[in-house]
Amino acid sequence: MCGLAGCYGVRDETTINRMLDALPHRGPNDRGLHQYGDMVLGHTRLSIVDVANGHQPILANGGSQGIISNGEIYNFRKLRTRLSPTYRFKTKSDSEVILHLYQEKGPECVKELDGMFAFALFDGDDFMLARDPIGIKPLYYGYHKDNLYFSSELGAMTLAGVDEVHEFPAGQYYTPDEGFVKYYQIPEIEDHLLTNIEETSHLIRETFIKAVKKRLLADPEIPVGSFCSGGLDSSLVAAIAADEIPHLHTFVVGMEDDDGDVSDDIKAGRIAAKHIGSTHHELLFTEDEYYEALPIVIKKLESYDPSLVRCAIPCYFTCKLAADYVTVVLTGEGADELFTGYHYMKHFPFDKLNMEARRCIGNLHNINLQRADRMGMFFGLELRVPFLDVAMVDLSMKIPPELKIREHEGAKIEKWILRKAFEDTDYLPDEILWRYKVQYTQGAGCESLGERVAEKEMSHEEFERIKAENPKATINSREAAYYFKIFRQFHPQDSILGSIGIWTGFDFAEERERVRGTVDGDLKHEHKEKEKEDKQIMAA
Repeated sequence: MCGLAGCYGVRDETTINRMLDALPHRGPNDRGLHQYGDMVLGHTRLSIVDVANGHQPILANGGSQGIISNGEIYNFRKLRTRLSPTYRFKTKSDSEVILHLYQEKGPECVKELDGMFAFALFDGDDFMLARDPIGIKPLYYGYHKDNLYFSSELGAMTLAGVDEVHEFPAGQYYTPDEGFVKYYQIPEIEDHLLTNIEETSHLIRETFIKAVKKRLLADPEIPVGSFCSGGLDSSLVAAIAADEIPHLHTFVVGMEDDDGDVSDDIKAGRIAAKHIGSTHHELLFTEDEYYEALPIVIKKLESYDPSLVRCAIPCYFTCKLAADYVTVVLTGEGADELFTGYHYMKHFPFDKLNMEARRCIGNLHNINLQRADRMGMFFGLELRVPFLDVAMVDLSMKIPPELKIREHEGAKIEKWILRKAFEDTDYLPDEILWRYKVQYTQGAGCESLGERVAEKEMSHEEFERIKAENPKATINSREAAYYFKIFRQFHPQDSILGSIGIWTGFDFAEERERVRGTVDGDLKHEHKEKEKEDKQIMAA
């Protein structure tokens, strides 16, 4: 992972250096800057592939062409083999492949890249910006005096003096001649194609194992690990990775209650880790540590949305733990969107379920992926998300909803076909494979802490005042107002709000209600009953 900062149209080295100064956590191993004509490209590097020689910007043709890139290109060796007879490679970096592929194909080169990426390149006076299909890696842009500035994070963008900050759209590239060009869109729904359970299970298993294994890419000296909360998604990722990496490092966090009982994820993580034979690490954080982390998380998350902040805090602690042992870590992000894993989806009409899943996939870059990127990079940790491999996304749109949500032992269970695909494979024990979904904060035992501190620290009068003074912001609760107050301490400029929902039109409040599963009382009752059952299983 890396940090990008640059400008086109002006040779503003001073500002780009200031922007890079705001991104040291994204690239603790190296820093580079290059000027050519009326442009400046800057880069901070977290070394993962070609540790010794992968300095960026990577230049060609006497410095008249170059690239800075953030992310990983998983098929870079295959592309390099094809390009090597024609182009001279100076490094073994996956990023250099993009530059030579551009030399061969122009901006359409993005269609051949399999990975997560945000990059900027120049070719004489021409230039190009691009972002990966799903928006796993971040990229923002804005204009100052008609000059284009861009960066990996909002905080760096505020140093450029731009009027507004915009999120660079996922699955698109930009050139001065063509403007924004969409090269990828989430596949249309064709859920009549995979109705056979055995065939669909085989395709899921085969595609997902391949997706996990390709994300183990790293130089030999760079350790790779996996989150392992004991839930289906991260445990399945960890189990497949453990087949390739002996004594894989796995990580889980949680809390301890007043009776000394640890939270559900700690218990379930132990079961999964023992089964897959990983070297397992736990971190138990206290209520005081939660509150100490809260302002740090809001600052680095670059959002004040309650649902995002709540889930970011256990993610923060997990990344903090993992960074002591590995540089790259795999996560289970995306499974709920692909396989309709959220509780509220059980109450959706089947004929609308995959439309909702497709909508959620399209919003991930603003929610869970932003959380994963910011929390990981704060600790110099690269998070990879195998469920969001484009082949997995494509496959998910071909699976009928009747196979995603289905009865199991007398009750509806989410992600049924994903569980079925790995049944009887010994990747996971049944108690983990069929474990009922709990939210990140529930499993870690900290679900109500944010709301509790907000109710204590934020009066109703102050909530109403903050809401009235900031009509463009989505502030629907005292908790949201409390987080917004902290957020504005670090990000006072109004322009920064453009990338957090106001200019994009994204409604976090609506999404929060969806993902928290609070649409009706029946669902709450169903969840509580199943939660009791899971606690009994974990205790046993």
